[in-house]
Order: sequence, then C-alpha cells, then structure tokens
Amino acid sequence: MNDTTNDTLKDRVILVTGAGQGIGRAAAKIFAAHGATVILLGRSTPKLEKVYDEIIEAGGPMPAIFPMDLEKAADQDFETLAQTIGYQLRRLDGILHCAANFARPSPLGLQTVDQWQALFKVNATAPFAINRSCLPLLKSAPDASVILIGESHGHAPKAYWGGFAASKAALEAYFRIQAEEWEDADAPRINLVIPGPINSPQRTQSHPGEAKDTLPQPQDLAIDLLRLMGPDGRNSRGQIIFFNKA
Repeated sequence: MNDTTNDTLKDRVILVTGAGQGIGRAAAKIFAAHGATVILLGRSTPKLEKVYDEIIEAGGPMPAIFPMDLEKAADQDFETLAQTIGYQLRRLDGILHCAANFARPSPLGLQTVDQWQALFKVNATAPFAINRSCLPLLKSAPDASVILIGESHGHAPKAYWGGFAASKAALEAYFRIQAEEWEDADAPRINLVIPGPINSPQRTQSHPGEAKDTLPQPQDLAIDLLRLMGPDGRNSRGQIIFFNKA
C-alpha cells in the first residue's frame, strides 16, 4: 500500500451497496485503502469487477463481489445475502447504503406507478431489508456502523422531484425510527448523510448543463464516510449530517 493508507478499518468487513460508481465506488476504494475487506454490491457485475481490480491494484485487501438487483430482490434474497456474508466472511462491521434509483425531475402527472414502485423499492425498502437481515451479524461486531445516503429533496421535498423525493423522504423516516430502536450503546450506530451538490452520476442526470468542476468530488465525501464508518465516528449516533448543503 502507498503512504496515504493506514489501518483505520483493519480486519473490518464493510458492505457497500451501489459500489459500482459514484459515491459507493469512491467509498469502497477508500475503505479498502484503510484496511477493510469490502463487499461490493451492485446491479452491474462489470462495474463491480472494475472496482475490484482498482482495489487490488492499490494493494487493498481482496474484496468480495455480490451482484444484486435491489429493485427485483425479495425477502429470501436479502436473507441469502446475510447468510453468504456470515458463511464466507464470518463477520460484518458496517454497511454503507449508496445504491439509488433515480428519476429525472418531472411533473407528478407524468410519473407512473411502476416508476414510483421502483424508486421506493431501491431507495427505501432495500436499506431496511438489508439492515434487518444483517442485524445478527452487526450485533456481533464490537463497533458496527450503518450509514444511509439521504438526499436534500427527501429532507425538504420540492416540486417536480416526485417519487424520488418521496422515496428519499421515506428513507429518512425509516432512519429516524431505526435510530430510536438502536439508541442503546450496544446496538449498531446508524447515521444519515445528505451529500448535497456533488459531482456524481445522479447529479449529471438531474443537472446536465451544470459545470461540474466546481463541485465536491465523491472521494471528498468518502473521507467523511470513512470517519463515520471507523472508530473516529463512535460518538456519532442517530445524526443527520449535511456534507455540502446547497
């Protein structure tokens, strides 16, 4: 490993959803650079394989790849995920939920039921289901951390953001409920991070004409996520954290 790495997450196993691009990719790479064995979960196997190769080339611990389409996943799929992690890696110290389904802003009258169902399935249902299935593993870890990636339009919904804002608002509601249920010190800690404007694939879709060179990069946010995931974040519990508030 190069001189910028250390052992902040040494021996920890971290699941990252949406690991094939954007914030998930950047976070997976920085987690691995700091000693974590990262489980790369996403829909696109080629994208996950590319991140896998980048981690290996940088000298990080060998990651694991778990292709999964969260829009189509059912209860048994989430149970299989948890069982596979337990059988193959024996532990789980953290989860970073970056996977997202995004629909470009449009009037509600143009949005469909299928679109809303897909948005809610990936953005709100999947994080709940993964946390529920993986809870026994998280409870067995000495310092388990769960991070949800929220969205500014879910925190403060606005016109035209429709099902995406509603699904991210549902994620935030889930977070508040889960944080209360996990408020005991021996429970996993959970926090919600709202990135704000950042140069991500989602931002490119929602603001195609925007100059992206002035925006924070995913790797900038990944540094903060590293702190929350590791021992430096032990005092952060049940917090909504704004990274780059617009």
